[in-house]
Amino acid sequence: MALIRSYYALCPLGLESILENELREAGAQSTKTSRSGVRFRADEITAMRVCVTSRIASRILLSLGDTDYYDEEDIYNFACRTKWEHYFDPDATFRIDVTAHRSPLNSLDFTLLRIKDGICDRFNHFMQTRPSIDRVHPDVRIFAHVDSDRCTFYLDLCGESLFKRGWRRDKGEAPLKENLAAGLLALSGWTPEMPLADIFCGSGTIAIEAGQIATHTAPGLNRHFLFEKFKGFDRDMLEEVKDDARAQVNPYVDVSIQASDISSIVVSKARDNAARAGLSALLESGKLTFEVADARVASPKNPEGLVVSNPPYGEQSNPKSASVASMMKDVSDNLKRHWAGHTAWLLTSDRQLPRQMRLSEARKIPLFNGPLECRFFRFDLVSGSFRKDTPQLRSGNLSGDVSDAV
Repeated sequence: MALIRSYYALCPLGLESILENELREAGAQSTKTSRSGVRFRADEITAMRVCVTSRIASRILLSLGDTDYYDEEDIYNFACRTKWEHYFDPDATFRIDVTAHRSPLNSLDFTLLRIKDGICDRFNHFMQTRPSIDRVHPDVRIFAHVDSDRCTFYLDLCGESLFKRGWRRDKGEAPLKENLAAGLLALSGWTPEMPLADIFCGSGTIAIEAGQIATHTAPGLNRHFLFEKFKGFDRDMLEEVKDDARAQVNPYVDVSIQASDISSIVVSKARDNAARAGLSALLESGKLTFEVADARVASPKNPEGLVVSNPPYGEQSNPKSASVASMMKDVSDNLKRHWAGHTAWLLTSDRQLPRQMRLSEARKIPLFNGPLECRFFRFDLVSGSFRKDTPQLRSGNLSGDVSDAV
């Protein structure tokens, strides 16, 4: 019978319920949401499947257990008791990261040092040798979390964050994390049967995530994971998971994804990113397009569908650019004039966006774009009243990577 272990999946704040549904679909059991993550139980092959297929998770951690503590010596003793040798040999390198929430400990740096001492002392006791620290490219990454009275140890299964899909070489000023883009699509209710547009596409993150969802391309197919360096790692099991994922890919799916940005340089980079993401067939067939277009005059290719975008806002935009508020009013006029019948979802940290656009939001969802507290606004677009004269476009940087944040 397969061994069931406890895991913790991290995600952007606000996407916990989306991640929980995704984990359940992958076969995870006993899921429980918490702030910025979901705890779950799974066997080894399910944990691998989550790493390969999750679009929402930032990182997957294997729980090694927890303990009560009073001070740093209790945590040192916990490190001495933990059977690290079951997971890595003394010739491996490791790194430790410590996080805390309402912990009474005076110094996390000292706590980290005592955890390191406990690990090394255990290896010295049982094997007469010890592993070394490597803070940049470790073979094993250990996470310790301390709250008011408990300490938990985890092993990182991933290495690089899962939102790093491997296709992004070219990016704009503020690229949106890929897992947040996937979360926006899920929250909007988009499915591949619906036409999709992003009028602030930047480096193409939202459109590329949509393309990979439509083609059933697992985001972790072409990357490596830290669990591949664990003792007893089963490569055949991982290849089975990846083979199953590859068998589901359909590069010729029928889909309509329209992306545009005012910058020709940014659009060219987005198109190259999409090709590296395995979406060449969609590009060649015109089912996925990247075009140079000002969001204030961009027009839809379909009579109805969804607009999902991350427009420029205060912290992201260039101080020398035109007023974001006046620019978004012009964007709103264009949406009402040419995009009636669509539903627009816009992510912004500016809670005055509906007022700036003179639109009433149908819904707003709190999210975080990195450290920025944002709102994901939904606007149901209907024909509105306009000035009879054509609005004078204001100069400014509308490049949407400005659309996209790490």
